Amino acid sequence: MPVLLSIVLPVHGVERFLPRCLDSILEPGPAERSGAAGGPRFEVIAVDDLSPDRCGAILDEYAARDPRLRVLHLTENQGLGGARTAALPEVRGEYVWFVDSDDWLPEGTVGAVLDELEQEHRRETPADVLLTGFTHVYPDGGTEPNPWRHVLAGSPLVEGCTLAEHPALFRTVMSVWNKVFRREFLTGLGVSFGRGFYEDISVTYPALLAAERLRYLDRPCYFYRRGRAGAITSTASPKHADAFAQYDAIFGFLDRPDRPGRPVPDTLRTLVFERTVQQALTVYDTPGLVPPELRKDFFRRISEHFGRHRPAGYRFPGGLRGVQYRLAARGSRIAYAELRRTGRLPRELKRGARAVAPAVKRGVRSSARFTAYNAFRRLPLDEHLAVYAAYWHRGYACSPAAIYEKAKELVPGVRGVWVVENRAQAATLPAGVPYVIVNTPAYLKAMATAKYFVNNVNFPRTMVKRPGTVHVQTQHGTPLKAMGMDLRDHPAAADGMDFDRLQEAVDRWDFLVSSNPHTSEHFARAFPGRYEMLDTGYPRNDRLANTTPAEVAAMRERFGLAPDRTAVLYAPTHREGRGGYVPLLDVRELARRLGPGFTLLVRTHYFHTGGPGDLAAGEGAAEIVDVSAHPTVEDLYLAADVLVTDYSSMMFDYAVLDRPIVIFAPDWDEYRRVRGVYFDLFAEPPGAVTVDADGLAAALLAGDPEPAARARFRERFCPWDDGGAAERVVRRVFPTES
Repeated sequence: MPVLLSIVLPVHGVERFLPRCLDSILEPGPAERSGAAGGPRFEVIAVDDLSPDRCGAILDEYAARDPRLRVLHLTENQGLGGARTAALPEVRGEYVWFVDSDDWLPEGTVGAVLDELEQEHRRETPADVLLTGFTHVYPDGGTEPNPWRHVLAGSPLVEGCTLAEHPALFRTVMSVWNKVFRREFLTGLGVSFGRGFYEDISVTYPALLAAERLRYLDRPCYFYRRGRAGAITSTASPKHADAFAQYDAIFGFLDRPDRPGRPVPDTLRTLVFERTVQQALTVYDTPGLVPPELRKDFFRRISEHFGRHRPAGYRFPGGLRGVQYRLAARGSRIAYAELRRTGRLPRELKRGARAVAPAVKRGVRSSARFTAYNAFRRLPLDEHLAVYAAYWHRGYACSPAAIYEKAKELVPGVRGVWVVENRAQAATLPAGVPYVIVNTPAYLKAMATAKYFVNNVNFPRTMVKRPGTVHVQTQHGTPLKAMGMDLRDHPAAADGMDFDRLQEAVDRWDFLVSSNPHTSEHFARAFPGRYEMLDTGYPRNDRLANTTPAEVAAMRERFGLAPDRTAVLYAPTHREGRGGYVPLLDVRELARRLGPGFTLLVRTHYFHTGGPGDLAAGEGAAEIVDVSAHPTVEDLYLAADVLVTDYSSMMFDYAVLDRPIVIFAPDWDEYRRVRGVYFDLFAEPPGAVTVDADGLAAALLAGDPEPAARARFRERFCPWDDGGAAERVVRRVFPTES
């Protein structure tokens, strides 16, 4: 088989991010398998778009080591669209994937995509476009799974269909980076990438509309950076008006008499039109994008776009969005601004706008959410409402969950509600726990009116801190590694963190919960602010401090652990600069060394989309169980007889149980240099420390080799873990009677 996949990589001004991107694409592994002709299954065409930094040299260094990478050096800066266009004549693959060089791929992604494309290659009608899952990554390290997965997974796209058969695809991201195109199909469309901002939509829209067969691969295949300094979505620039040229190109394709591909029904043309209007209004509405002196002209161009491309017989949608579209079509910028500011139209324009109030109740999307949220902000604060969230709205967990439980007991007059990302996560909440789903009207109202906010990360910056509200930041781990502002001295670990935005978030905090004196010392410097430090211990550890033998037995039974088995929880942490699960330990080999008296519970970090892979270790070996998907880590702590970790804050929590801990740290020097640490783990360990598999196996077989080290560790890091941390937080934050 000739080259199956060509990855096109435009490169400009991303020296900090480029090595990670290249490493994630060129990783050794299954992707190395050759095609029938003996050559590689994929190639990378990197385009040095006259980059002002060392990107060109980095590309040449990688190309000298790896023949799969070819480099084009442009003599004039072309921008993303021009760089991609320059690469296309050099592409040899049957499929082409446009990857942005400040992003990266999860481990094993190239091999997985190649396997899918090989299946497509053998089909009578191969997919014209393969869409992939992805993960958003934020400057503070937080991640968000593909927010449109519910539109794609379980849909006809999984097996393959046309856009007309699943038009809901238009509700998802229209960018090029999560779409793999059949090259012959793409070049036959007669379209090209635009210049300036939003350059890819002039390709993605026509491709989706014309495709005979679209497919969705339900796997996270891309880490997309959101909110980094310099990104289009966070940059004020006149170039946001470039979108209108891209819209013209899309409708130019639709109007071509010789347009290739499937006929486009009028319903799809209407969807394209409404999506472009929605995007233009979102850009206009988002603070800090369109420069103030250009906003009047930008709104005028939205009105012109409406008049130029409005489909024949077009009917405005109902509700608030319909009112907004009418105002945009008329060029009524002042009335539009009044509607967004107050949720009401000026008195002289109210006629014909009866749907505004019902629309706020039903919920709105995109720019209309701001209108609804601002309207709710005019309501008085609800002194008896507390909003809880954990891990970027992923569910019921950590210290916020412990505080919620204790607040129900001590302050029953304060209602608690949890924020979750979607209905699937809502289904994981304990029975009876109230919740709101992100971006619904109930969520917007809760965020606009609640008195109390409790989270172990930061709430979205689009949510305003109103006077009188109380924000409690619990964090989610005792820091071994450098945190917050301390990462300014470790740029590789900071990896695009926006420190100004971080400071804005810290300035919202009224209370910061600390787990121990060590944490208080370093948090005060890493997160400078006017908040009150709560030296209470971590509420999430109350369960560990208060556990009973019966609860431990129940957890062991839940995981199928026989009484005579030693359960080892292996939980490595995330490492900056690497994309996914990092197999520094061969767990199957460890299982063979330990033998049948052990069970290995393997838990990968929640940032990662990969995993331990094949868990079969053979006869006479320890059983290996992948527990990465288990939602509650405290269950695993209680079930495990010993913890093996590297630099994870798990060691501080697990120490509360006073059970053996073994540190497996073969890359300590590299980690300390790249990430920065607050103390020498080798000098002050929680137990045995090993740097190789032999030492790890010996430490586990020895049972409890370092009880004295654990005692010293507990004295320093667990002095407040007496089971009463949640109560101390609740009594300080909420209006209790005693």
